[in-house]
Amino acid sequence: MNHIYGLVPVLEALRARRRSIHKILLSAGAQPRRVQELLDAARNAGVSVEKRDRRALDDLTRGANHQGVVAMVSAASRGNTYVNADAILASLPARPLLVLLDGIEDPHNLGAILRSCEGAGVTGVFLPEHRAAGLTETVAKTSAGAVEYVRVARVTNLIPLIEDLKERGVWVVGLEGGSETSYSDFDFNVPLALVFGSEGKGLRRLVREKCDTVVSIPMHGQLNSLNVSVAAGVVLFEVLRQRTQVKSAAQ
Repeated sequence: MNHIYGLVPVLEALRARRRSIHKILLSAGAQPRRVQELLDAARNAGVSVEKRDRRALDDLTRGANHQGVVAMVSAASRGNTYVNADAILASLPARPLLVLLDGIEDPHNLGAILRSCEGAGVTGVFLPEHRAAGLTETVAKTSAGAVEYVRVARVTNLIPLIEDLKERGVWVVGLEGGSETSYSDFDFNVPLALVFGSEGKGLRRLVREKCDTVVSIPMHGQLNSLNVSVAAGVVLFEVLRQRTQVKSAAQ
């Protein structure tokens, strides 16, 4: 039996109904007003709620910030949080917004990126199977429930995926410091796949070479780069800004 924890992640898991939730454990000292929405959602989903001592929840989550809420999820349903990569590719809209993560290893960064992806309306996210963070309980908590809505697929290698996307008419744009092209100068009103590199190392050479172009975020301080999750949020919402602006002008 696996688990997810945190008030918002568990609430969104109940709403999305993508996971098979066995039961919810609630801290005996939880304030009724704070968890009433959760209790209502559990009742609507037919999921039982049990009160437990907070120390038991601490032990279960190994001291994580569970906020007094833990959902027990069947082991089989954990894999249901991933979507088959072919399923995403087979249902691409005319102007998709895809995100490829080239070896993000910190689950907190992955969770934060997925939260931005959900807010920006990303079509799908692709992760490498090896040397990269997966969809863990920490990712679910950090994403504030976004992991329940964003379609995430794992692939063996990003290179064949990039080649496939190009054949489908998708522009593959990498983000890396030092590029002469600012992210805000690029026209994102095209079928698009954004590629973000790993913490510290950035894009791998082969991945960078396969991109149609590489853009950067201009920096004016003493540091030469942003945290990858912050950088992803900046670029994703620039894409959303441009696309919203074009849509408004066309109306």
